[in-house]
Amino acid sequence: MSSPAVPTTSPAPPTGGPGAPAGPEHPAEGAATGRGARVRALALRYSMLWVLVALVLAATVLYPGFLQLANVQDILTQNAAVGIIAVAMTFVIISGGFDLSVGATYALGATVFAGVTKSTGSVVLAGGCALLAGVVVGAANGTIIARWKVNPFVTTLGMSSVISGLAYVYSNSAPFIVDGISFQYLALTAVAGVPLPIWILLVAFLAGAVLLSQTGYGRNIYAIGGNEEAGRLSGLRVPWLVGSAYVMTGVTAALAGMMDASRLGVGQADVGATVALDTIAIVVVGGTSLRGGEGAVWRSGVGLLILATLTNVFYSLNISQHWQLIAKGTIVVAAVALDSLLRRRRT
Repeated sequence: MSSPAVPTTSPAPPTGGPGAPAGPEHPAEGAATGRGARVRALALRYSMLWVLVALVLAATVLYPGFLQLANVQDILTQNAAVGIIAVAMTFVIISGGFDLSVGATYALGATVFAGVTKSTGSVVLAGGCALLAGVVVGAANGTIIARWKVNPFVTTLGMSSVISGLAYVYSNSAPFIVDGISFQYLALTAVAGVPLPIWILLVAFLAGAVLLSQTGYGRNIYAIGGNEEAGRLSGLRVPWLVGSAYVMTGVTAALAGMMDASRLGVGQADVGATVALDTIAIVVVGGTSLRGGEGAVWRSGVGLLILATLTNVFYSLNISQHWQLIAKGTIVVAAVALDSLLRRRRT
């Protein structure tokens, strides 16, 4: 009887077993998969930038005059005030908080700027008083939140009511109407043919981007937003860092109020009702996470341009403001949902 045949070659070790080679079974497939993953990651990382590009292309089709220089300047000028607040709000949200009092601070800045100018005739003194009011508001918010450990939502919501009340008391519930070229300097002046509010907006974004991405202060803001307790244990001055971010929102909100008061020639306490939500919407739509620790100033720039483009197109096409509110709310919800999706994919 013949014995069974013996194979002349040893069987290959099972894939993934101790003798299996490291890496993918087919290197070309693994490289392709890696490239595909990187492309998908980049697409998701810059998703709102692609949305902005698509939106601008659609706007040029729907409204042929959209990219004309005069229209672009109008868009930036009209949104300069809320844009500079968004720069500071980016720091606050990355640090793990948010500020609902910027609308009231905006109204306070406008009221103080107009009121002091009307009573003293000095625009410089009025501007200093308005900015000082913003510093005081921001320092109060930062102290309550960072030192006393009160929730940012509760703190800034309550402070919003206090600030609004102070603005009404100071103005006696009446608008301050101011005539004179000096008061309108912020709004009417142009440098190299570009309105001053646009220069202020560009400087704010450039300074904010450098401060957040290129300095130790910015890295510390990211650190406490990602894990405040770990930051404290590593020696970071957490109360000072948190407080400084709220001082930024206070100062920029007061400056924004001054800019709009200068443009309108009047300062009053009942303005800025939507400023807080508009500012937070800009930051969130740009891709900065509401959970803290992630985001960038350039992202807030993208968010600002997306919402400003939508508003401009809607107005140019005479679309009802009700539909504008619906579109803005939908975009904000979609941006937050995208942020949650990206976090789940990473974890």
